[in-house]
Amino acid sequence: MADIAAQKAVLKALLSLPRPVLRALSGGGAVYVGGRTLDPRLQFLAHQARRFPPISTLTPEQARAAADQGFAMSQGKREPGVRVEALSVDGAESPIPARAYLPPSLAPEAAVIVFLHQGGGVLGGLDSDDAFCSILAHCAKSPVLSIDYRLAPEHRFPAGLQDCLAAYRWARANTGRFGVAEGRLALSGDSMGGNFTAVITQTLKRAGEPQPVLQLLVYPAVDLASETQSMTTYADSYPLSRDTMVWFVNQYLGPGDDPADVRLSPIREPDLSGLAPAIVATAGFDPLCDQGEAYAKRLMDAGVPTVFRCYESLCHSFCSFTGVAPAADTACREIAGLVAQGLRGELPEPAHARAA
Repeated sequence: MADIAAQKAVLKALLSLPRPVLRALSGGGAVYVGGRTLDPRLQFLAHQARRFPPISTLTPEQARAAADQGFAMSQGKREPGVRVEALSVDGAESPIPARAYLPPSLAPEAAVIVFLHQGGGVLGGLDSDDAFCSILAHCAKSPVLSIDYRLAPEHRFPAGLQDCLAAYRWARANTGRFGVAEGRLALSGDSMGGNFTAVITQTLKRAGEPQPVLQLLVYPAVDLASETQSMTTYADSYPLSRDTMVWFVNQYLGPGDDPADVRLSPIREPDLSGLAPAIVATAGFDPLCDQGEAYAKRLMDAGVPTVFRCYESLCHSFCSFTGVAPAADTACREIAGLVAQGLRGELPEPAHARAA
């Protein structure tokens, strides 16, 4: 931990340099792709990352170790006053670890916000979005329950998804434990966690079970069966590239799985009506950018109250960059503010917007 702390201090000092200096240290001028300009701090991090082998060349164990170190380096501190509690919740086959983020006080409209982490179904865990979960709890004045689901390739699809559904149902039966009104939940996740969020809300609808009061999908992977323009335009982006996305899919799916299955590509569900009100946020420099926006539009077309935000200058996984990129921290706080509004039933208009 001491070594990580020292490295973070050095990184913070470097990232405090003026923008022109950061760009010069990153190989030259601004990175301008597809009409968007990458945040200079993220440009610097992307440049530094080229010194290391890409995830797509690593074993799952090597990739997890690298990702865990990256998450530890890039995240900010937890929000003051948010208490953290380790606990165990129901998984699909056995109890699984979870982490509760408990704000100092609860809003009258508080819900238990079940959070499903990023990592392509292969990487990540309770530490991957630690700072963001504390921001959510603080800003929404609601408990956040982060779920440590099983990972592929040791546990391929649908193991992780089934764990998350079981954990959501556990949370629904235990809202009183967190001081929240019975059955009042929100469901959220980033990247693969966004995929799980979309799939679970659809699954609940098909099963005739109540919808959450709100769903939050941040740079979600909602279409594993086809490629949009952003998959080409931002194919070489950091930290998620097209090659890394292919690697994730190959680890996550078994040989008989169909990527077009709506449990893998929820955007292919024909009827999205009746789903929970949604907040969908994407990053500009992300191969998944277009599919997140397309899912938001489909929700709107189906009559689901939906707010869409694209953070044009940010990259995939920005929820884990709160400690190194002020723009990422700002985006996370804006998203958490939208969640607070959504829990009050006050999603703002206009529903479709882009942020620098």
